[in-house]
Amino acid sequence: MLYGASSALLVRSGLGLEPWNVLHQGLAERTGLSMGVVLTVVGALVLLLWIPLRQRPGLGTVSNVLVIGAAMDATLAVVPDAHGWTLRIAVLVAGIVLNGAATGLYIAARFGPGPRDGLMTGLNRRTGLSVRLVRTAVEITVVVTGFTLGGTVGVGTLLYAVSIGPLAQVFLRVFAVPAASDGSTVVAAGQPRRAILRR
Repeated sequence: MLYGASSALLVRSGLGLEPWNVLHQGLAERTGLSMGVVLTVVGALVLLLWIPLRQRPGLGTVSNVLVIGAAMDATLAVVPDAHGWTLRIAVLVAGIVLNGAATGLYIAARFGPGPRDGLMTGLNRRTGLSVRLVRTAVEITVVVTGFTLGGTVGVGTLLYAVSIGPLAQVFLRVFAVPAASDGSTVVAAGQPRRAILRR
């Protein structure tokens, strides 16, 4: 939900969108559908590309397809366009930072990658090309296609591209969930500082 809401803030800033949302906005302009609906449809179509790549979806993958678009449309319905450079920049920065937090939460939960991330890791495995190269090629393709269709590319697109990696890394540390090493259901280990009962 936070991912969709943060992406909506980037839309309202009018200063540029994330690569995939440039495509979603361009398609929305051409089809008359809302951005959230387009995001959901594109996510489902990308998920179909997982079949030949032999990727397996998880709960997080399905949630990504179903929830993000709805959250984006709900946020766009209540948040108006930002006016004035100060407010537009503030909304842009808030959107990018919240998007980094959403990315950290989403990955830390370990319920499976989103359709677009899974496409990139699947292509990496099947082609032997680096994730960096695959991701760059895919995102340049969606940005150029989206821009051609009428999507917004601007300083926000560039700022997002250079900052989302470091932000996601920071928030991954903040929201990291320790993995149980032995499969036990113990939720706390070690001795308490003070014992309540003593022999």
